[in-house]
Amino acid sequence: MAYTRKNVGRLTTGERRRFVGAVRELKRRGEYDEFVLTHIDHFAPDGESGLRAAHMTPSFLPWHRLFLLEFEEALQRIDPAVTLPYWDWTRNRGATGTPWTEDLLGGNGRRSDRQVTTGPFSRREGWILEVNVTDTDYLTRDLGRSHDPIALPTARDVASALEDPVYDTAPWDSTAPGGFRNKIEGWGRGAGSASWRNHNRVHRWIGGTMLGAASVNDPAFWLHHAFVDLLWTRWQQRHRTARYLPARPPGPRDSQYGRVVARGEPLPPWDYTPADVENVAEVYVYA
Repeated sequence: MAYTRKNVGRLTTGERRRFVGAVRELKRRGEYDEFVLTHIDHFAPDGESGLRAAHMTPSFLPWHRLFLLEFEEALQRIDPAVTLPYWDWTRNRGATGTPWTEDLLGGNGRRSDRQVTTGPFSRREGWILEVNVTDTDYLTRDLGRSHDPIALPTARDVASALEDPVYDTAPWDSTAPGGFRNKIEGWGRGAGSASWRNHNRVHRWIGGTMLGAASVNDPAFWLHHAFVDLLWTRWQQRHRTARYLPARPPGPRDSQYGRVVARGEPLPPWDYTPADVENVAEVYVYA
C-alpha cells in the first residue's frame, strides 16, 4: 500500500517530532553525510565534461526522485512511521512560520555570520557540518537575501512550467528553450536574479548552505525537493501521454553524446532508469 507525503504545514506535533528525530539520528549515525557526498559527486554543470545525471539535464527529476526515496527509506529504518513532508513555497512564503519554526527546520541565520542558532539543526543542538566544510562547520541561511532581496517563486511561475506539454528538449541542458524539466529546474535567460526560477530560485532565497553542491547539509533541501517532485507528479497527471525525454541517447555527432541519460538507461549511482520511476503511485502519494 502506498504511503503519504504530507504538506509540512499539516504535520501534527508528533509527526514533526518523529521526522526531526529520525533526521537527527541519521546524522548521529554518520549516514546523513553520505547523502551530502552523493549529491556533491553527481553535481556536474554544463561546462564540465562527462555525464550529467543530477543537474542541468533531463534526469534532474528522476535522479532527485530516487535520491529522496533512498533518504526516506533510511529514515524509515529508524522510524517506520516517518515520511518526507514537502514545503509548498508558493503558499508558505515568509521567513518566519512554517517550516522555519523551532520544532522543524529552525529559523534564519543571525545577521553577523548567518549562522542558524535556533531549532534542532543548529550547532548548539549538535548539527555540525562535516562535508564540504571550509571555514565554518555550522548551518547558515539568509532567507530572502538580506543584501539584495528576492521573492520566492509564485504559483504563476509554477503554472507556466506545468503548462508545457513536452518533458524536455534539445540540447538537453540549462539552455533548453522549452520543456517542463528546464522550466521547473529554473534555468532562465538574463543575469542574476532574473535567471533564477522555480527550483533554483528557492535555493537562492534560502541562501547560505543551500547555495552549493553540499546543499543537502541543510535539511530544508529535502522539503524543497519533495515539493519539486510533487510538481512533477502534477505535470504527469496533466499530460498523461507525455514521457521522459530523450527516449534514446544522443548520437556520437551530438554535443550531448555521453552527457545525458536516456529514458531506458541507468541513473548513476543506481541501476534504475528514468522509465522505472516515472510512475511511483504504488509507492507514495501526495496529500
